[in-house]
Formats: sequence, structure tokens, C-alpha cells
Amino acid sequence: MSQTFCHSTMNLQGINIHYELYEKHPGKPTMVLLHGFLSSTFSFRKLIPLLQEEFRIIAVDLPPFGRTEKSIRFVHSYRNMAKVVIELLDALQVKDALLVGHSMGGQVSLYAVKERPEMFKKVVLLCSSGYMKRMKHYMICGSYVPYFYLCIKHWMRSQGVFKNLCNVVYDHSMIDQEMMDGYMQPFFDDRIFMALTRMIRDREGDLSQEDLKSIEVPSLLIWGQEDKIVPVEVGRRMSRDLPNASLFELAQTGHLVPEERPLHVMDRIMNFSHA
Repeated sequence: MSQTFCHSTMNLQGINIHYELYEKHPGKPTMVLLHGFLSSTFSFRKLIPLLQEEFRIIAVDLPPFGRTEKSIRFVHSYRNMAKVVIELLDALQVKDALLVGHSMGGQVSLYAVKERPEMFKKVVLLCSSGYMKRMKHYMICGSYVPYFYLCIKHWMRSQGVFKNLCNVVYDHSMIDQEMMDGYMQPFFDDRIFMALTRMIRDREGDLSQEDLKSIEVPSLLIWGQEDKIVPVEVGRRMSRDLPNASLFELAQTGHLVPEERPLHVMDRIMNFSHA
């Protein structure tokens, strides 16, 4: 059967949410991909071709990233992001999905699974954020200052895309122009910095240990041992707090595991989904 792929947009909670649908074999189980902070569906570009033979894949640009609308009206909390995902899957009549979240997308996945456990058969967490608190009070106050978004823009531009990528991958030689362009593209629109200002005040923090212990959905955690963003110790702790969790660690691997180790991630997901 020939590959079917489309970009689509759906208005949910008052903003236009971009998602990609890979439906090479429509009868296959559904996999939902959620990217991390400052990222987009682009981060799964190496993983999707490896999985589309076995899954119907929905990759979502979480607000305000990728091609999704960069709105200053939307409340950029993890709870609301999870609601967007749930509403999208309800609209697409998705049931028993395998939910895969990287970094921030992992935390959004946990919020979604906690809210609607019956919707998700299993969850895969790739270097998921965990145990983070709300932003410091002075940052929340600062977000109300006019033109604060320009400070965020200046800070991010001063870091540079190459430096940021060096922080998230172990092997710096894999960083090429295509990779830099792909991760930089969404930030040419100034509205993303305005939306990130909202996110500073809206993000409520990660789920508590008690919340994690209440999640019964089977979970697979995949972590890079050289992760500088969310250290592997976070994954080890999370694997203890989630009741039905298993953890797999990847040596000489950083935070961006879908880019760095797509074959290893694919193998683990396949074994997990068939177990």
C-alpha cells in the first residue's frame, strides 16, 4: 500500500493546532507523538519512517511550537496542552493509542494519561521532564512587563541554535545544516516569544510523586545516560514512582534520543507495544 501523509490543522480551545498524519496502513494501531520544549514534529523525522509500517502515526505540534498557532490568549499550561491532545484524538476517534512523548512532551503525555487513562493503551517517555516546579516568582512577575518577550528573544538568539543542539546531543558531529535549519525555523516568527512569555506564568509544574503513583497505564522510559537537560537520575526516580514502568538507558546518548538513537528507540517501542 502506498504511503498516505498529510498536514492538517484543527481549531481546539480557540487556536489552530497543527498535526501530521501518517497513514500508510490505516488499520494499524495508532501512535501519537508529542515533542519537547523549543521543538516540533521535526524532532521525530528519523523515527517516523521506522514506525509507519506498524502504526498509524499522529504527530502533534504542541502550542506554541512548530506550525501550531502562537497565541497569547491560550493558557500554556501542561494541563491545557494535554486537553488539546485529548480533544484532537477524540475528534479523530482515536482509542487505545500508544502515546510517545519526548522531554516536555513526556510530561504532557503523563497529564493526558492521568486525565483519560482509558484513551491510552501504553505510554513511552523519552527523557521526559519530571519533578519540575513552577517558575520562580520573579520570572512570573517579569512576564507581565511590557516587551519582556524581547528579553526571551535576545537570550535565545544569543545562545544560538548550534550551541543549543550541542547541549542536547552527545555526538556533536551529527549536527548538520539541515538539523540546525529544522530546529530554528519556528523561531523566525516573533509571536512565539510572546507565547513563551505566557508560558512562563502558565506552566504549573510537573505532576507530583503522588500523581505519578496513581497512573496505572503501562509505561516505557527510554533515557540517554549523558542527558544534560533531564539527567538519567530523573528517569530512574520516575520509573520507581510509576507503578507499571520499565526503564531502558542508552549509553553515550544525550537528551535528543529520537535524533540520536532512532533504531534503538524503535526496537524498544516495538518490543513494548507487542508485550
